[in-house]
Amino acid sequence: MRTNVNDGWSHRRKVSPFQELAGADIGDWAAVVLPHDAVLTTARHESVEGGHTNGYFAGGAFQYRRTFAVPEADRGKRILLEFDGVHRDAMVYVNDALAGQHAFGYSRFAVRIDPYLRFGAENEVRVECRTHLDSRWYAGAGIYRDVHLITKEPLHIAHDGVRVTTPDIDDERAIVEVAATVENATGLTVTTVLNVAVLDAEGVKVATGRSPVTLLPGGSGVVRRRLYVERPRLWDVDEPNLYTMRLELSDGGAVRDSERITFGIRSLQLDPRRGLRINGREVKLRGACVHSDNGPLGTAAIGRAEERRVELLKAAGFNAIRSSHNPLSSAMLAACDRAGMLVMEETFDVWTSGKTDFDYAFDFPKWWELDVEALVAKDFNHPSVIFYSIGNEVPEAGNPFGAHWGRRLAEKVRSLDETRFVTNGINGFVAALDMVLDGMRERRAAAAEAAESGGGVNTMMSDFGAVMGAIQASPPVTARTEESFAVLDVAGMNYADSRYEPDREQFPDRIIVGTETWPTSISGNWALVKANPHVIGDFTWTGWDYLGETGLGVVGYRDENGAGGGSLSTGYPGLTAWCGDIDITGHRRPVSYYREIVFGLRAAPYIAVFRPEHHGRDVAVASPWAWSDAIASWTWEGHEGKPVRVEVYSDADEIELLLDGEVVGRSKADDDDRFRTTFEVTYRPGTLTAVAHTAAGISGDCTLTTAGGDLVLRADADRALLRADTADLAFVALTLTDEAGNLHNGRDRAVTVTVSGPAVLQALGSAEPVTEETFSAREHRTFDGRALAVVRPTGAGAITVTAEAPGCPPVNLDLTAR
Repeated sequence: MRTNVNDGWSHRRKVSPFQELAGADIGDWAAVVLPHDAVLTTARHESVEGGHTNGYFAGGAFQYRRTFAVPEADRGKRILLEFDGVHRDAMVYVNDALAGQHAFGYSRFAVRIDPYLRFGAENEVRVECRTHLDSRWYAGAGIYRDVHLITKEPLHIAHDGVRVTTPDIDDERAIVEVAATVENATGLTVTTVLNVAVLDAEGVKVATGRSPVTLLPGGSGVVRRRLYVERPRLWDVDEPNLYTMRLELSDGGAVRDSERITFGIRSLQLDPRRGLRINGREVKLRGACVHSDNGPLGTAAIGRAEERRVELLKAAGFNAIRSSHNPLSSAMLAACDRAGMLVMEETFDVWTSGKTDFDYAFDFPKWWELDVEALVAKDFNHPSVIFYSIGNEVPEAGNPFGAHWGRRLAEKVRSLDETRFVTNGINGFVAALDMVLDGMRERRAAAAEAAESGGGVNTMMSDFGAVMGAIQASPPVTARTEESFAVLDVAGMNYADSRYEPDREQFPDRIIVGTETWPTSISGNWALVKANPHVIGDFTWTGWDYLGETGLGVVGYRDENGAGGGSLSTGYPGLTAWCGDIDITGHRRPVSYYREIVFGLRAAPYIAVFRPEHHGRDVAVASPWAWSDAIASWTWEGHEGKPVRVEVYSDADEIELLLDGEVVGRSKADDDDRFRTTFEVTYRPGTLTAVAHTAAGISGDCTLTTAGGDLVLRADADRALLRADTADLAFVALTLTDEAGNLHNGRDRAVTVTVSGPAVLQALGSAEPVTEETFSAREHRTFDGRALAVVRPTGAGAITVTAEAPGCPPVNLDLTAR
């Protein structure tokens, strides 16, 4: 029996009995519902060490507790607590006895607790964890993923003991092979029967099988059955058909244990001449790197939040995600299965060489095999997972000992799962850091000189991509990384598009995927992907904005005196990286539409308008991860009669721009970008329209209309009907508009949200990359006219969300939880 136990927990900062005895003021226990991020509600400070990496959250040590009533009837059963993720250094105590621990913050792990339980009585489980300078981004802390209580009879199917493969598929039938490990914890020899059935999406049995199995006392055995599904409905990115494998272990006619496994029937093929094929059809990976946080929810991996991210990324044109730089939650993998989103599941950001003071490098030598085993056990039955990535930008990849580690990791993965491909996000620049550090020091000195003459950091960063590309393709880096690439099925390359075509000749058997790329390079990169079958896809940094690495994608301008800029970090109170196609609230930024056009998925043009207050000012700093500060708006109060720069994204031959029907200009794409056409316009309120022209005629248009003088607060939920459980959420978009629905991006103000009925306000926030506001208050200021409220049901019934803002009539939104 598998039971979700996300409710009934409480948490506080960790305090030992000695500290309590000494009168330490740690605070009371606070009730929480899991998943929960313990760091998100703590205070942020400018003085936090390494604050630009984690959003200026200090971290700390935390503890959780929950009581369980265990009936006497469960005595003798195998009882486990399964944690999908605890960040990090988890210690699990049952009735004050240490029952288990886990160092890595991103692995699923199970702790056997029955030896420590009091049957027929209440039992307390306590979980302790900590975080401090252990990641290069915001990692949060706590029990931030789901927890399940698993109770099994002495004769049972092993935990994570079912593996389903589909080794042979054609149009008429598919062979589905199931391997199930059965364990006998009794003191007697037992012969039992395992019944298996494949059910389709409607719950109809499409294949069945059975097998007796004899087990000695304390022994185990693997039961294998080959089932035959006629006219299978295959799983792929466009039609993610799913099946269910039902297993029942029977003894004397009674069912002793059962499992239900969701899986898909699909085949994978890979070669340098036909690329990646799924079910025989070539697929190019339109990829997004994603971190693990959910913006205003912090790292809490609540099921609906994970599902919504996948849905919005898919709607934006992505068909693959890379779990940078750690394994995804089980909830997100299940969402990828349902949505047809391919997954590159990444193991670690570090191996033996640390990147921060207290990261996983210290634990890696002892824990890596257990964490790889946990990764594969979690992923094996998910059809969405097609790659395992064994690392990200590990410096060791540039030396023989690092290549040795890479081989150990790759072979460990293959020993556990031969059905998927192994890659590694190798950055040749990082792999040759010892070689290039001297050059970097020279460039810093040059940047300092340039700052005195008006260049600054932007002078250095403007050509950073080209410099990195030249280093990555250099003969020394080629030699250093050859073995590390050779241990892989697919050469994962971070920011190394300069290698794509040369490697075709130098390494004709090498298959490449761009595991991490500049967002500003997508048009060139995608042309390389399309032109070269050995290059199977591109993963941008990043598909979804995230907390930490503050200001990585922010554009900074000089003031009228030439001052400003000078750092890639916004400094305190910087909160987000601001480099995602989609911001932390789930709103698509202009780069997302540009990318969709480059992918060939959007015919209509898209208008992005630069903020007129910056017109004519020099850019002080803009990294290759920065797009621009343009937004889709033609409402710029106070800038009437002033110049404004307009970009139109399109794959058409020419773009015609009209203002209130009058032609402003007609032009071909910019010389350096065939998907972008730039216009200089004098701003006046009205309707701005871009019309795309091709040889065949008009291919589409896009319109922006100035918002009127009235101001309305809108509240729109992604769904009105919710499930009455802890895994569901309603995402309520709060928008300042006029009566016609045109966005007022320049009239930001505080919005107050109240929730009544069986629900709570889980979070309230905006996409503002630099702010001191929290996500836990009832009031938050909009950013560019937008904010987001997240509502979590606590039971069944009618829910009312009320939003108020100065100068706007209050708005009520009705939801229902069932």
